[in-house]
Amino acid sequence: MVQGVSFRAYTRAAARKVGVTGWVRNLPDGKVESLIEGNPEQVNSMLAWFRKGSPYSRVDRVSVYEETPRGESTDFEISYSRGEYWL
Repeated sequence: MVQGVSFRAYTRAAARKVGVTGWVRNLPDGKVESLIEGNPEQVNSMLAWFRKGSPYSRVDRVSVYEETPRGESTDFEISYSRGEYWL
């Protein structure tokens, strides 16, 4: 559960610092989902950040699914859609 800890904002700041592109969003069940693209070093750095989390969060588990890069993003943004759900 990441409500009230600014996890998405911290994630965006970390992603922009590392240099990855993509997005982060909250899911209806309280989990967070993110898509990140970058070179292997950048992606690994971001995954390490996810495992640690933001200053006020507690990360219990990080699941990673590899996909073929799409190159659709030019920045890292907070997404306010929840898949088929909208905030």
